[in-house]
Amino acid sequence: MSAEQLTLQRIAELVGGTLHGDPDYPISGIATLESAGPQQLSFLSNVRYSEQLVSTRAGAVLLSSEYLAKAPGQAIEVADPYAAFAQLSHHFDRTVPLAPGIDASARIAPDADVAADAQVCANAVIGSGTVVESGCYIGPNVVIGERCRVGSGSRLNANVTLYADVRIGHNAIVHSGAVLGADGFGFARQQGRWHKIAQLGGVRIGDDVEIGACTTIDRGALDDTLIGDGVKLDNQIQIAHNVEVGEHTAMAGCAAVAGSTKIGARCMIAGGAGITGHLTIADDSYVTAMSLIGNSIRKSGSYSSGTGFQATQDWRRNVVRFKKLDELARRVKSLEDKLEEIEGHS
Repeated sequence: MSAEQLTLQRIAELVGGTLHGDPDYPISGIATLESAGPQQLSFLSNVRYSEQLVSTRAGAVLLSSEYLAKAPGQAIEVADPYAAFAQLSHHFDRTVPLAPGIDASARIAPDADVAADAQVCANAVIGSGTVVESGCYIGPNVVIGERCRVGSGSRLNANVTLYADVRIGHNAIVHSGAVLGADGFGFARQQGRWHKIAQLGGVRIGDDVEIGACTTIDRGALDDTLIGDGVKLDNQIQIAHNVEVGEHTAMAGCAAVAGSTKIGARCMIAGGAGITGHLTIADDSYVTAMSLIGNSIRKSGSYSSGTGFQATQDWRRNVVRFKKLDELARRVKSLEDKLEEIEGHS
């Protein structure tokens, strides 16, 4: 059996599941129910895809007990198929192992401290006073400014930029094109002109954080912008200056948070959501996609704004009606007052 293959018995042991099938059956990868072949494992974690279970060609399927009877072939029964898939995915990860060393084209300041077992790729730049700890990967064309720290085991992929005074914790992943520590949007208006406010803070990123491609996290105006341990940020997210994001919060693509807002722990911010500045978002809050949050959330729960989509013609008619809501509310109130007056005289 090749190094990239696992037996079903070994997979069941890794995920703590119960095997229903041949323990010696070899698996060489993971795929969706629709595309998986006989040598691949699949999983069912979303009821929307349950119909694909019957026709899948997968060699085996990770699933919960409620779907076991519907499995057409071999299966591994687990309590949480998606968590089991996440755990197992690392055994088939094709990421090239770390190759310690510094490429000859890299430019490293004389007083920078780069661990001997770190990998620094072509054309990377590391500024004065910066520390790159053990086991880090610094990808091609990465630029790290002055007085930064990259914690052990962290990975900065190609074309990541860290301005000065950015501190990243252990085992973090920053994807290509992300920019950490750019100036926050701080200006004072005087006599019709904008005057720049120097951004004197930095950025602090916790342990086990993942930051998506082309996401931006601005430096603080005075204090640091803070991203807690275990936070997961998708691609193209904007985090403004002095924002605080609590531990294990996850934010989906194109979400944006304005300055000085504090987001609690374990929150979920869906794609395209906007959160205005100087707010507090309670722990365990869930903001649905494309919502605009303009006031603080003091109690955990699910929050939404906006209207659902419609056919364009219907939407246009309803927009016209929406503009008349205030007038309609006043007319209804007037009618209610008259009705109460009539009932009072009857």
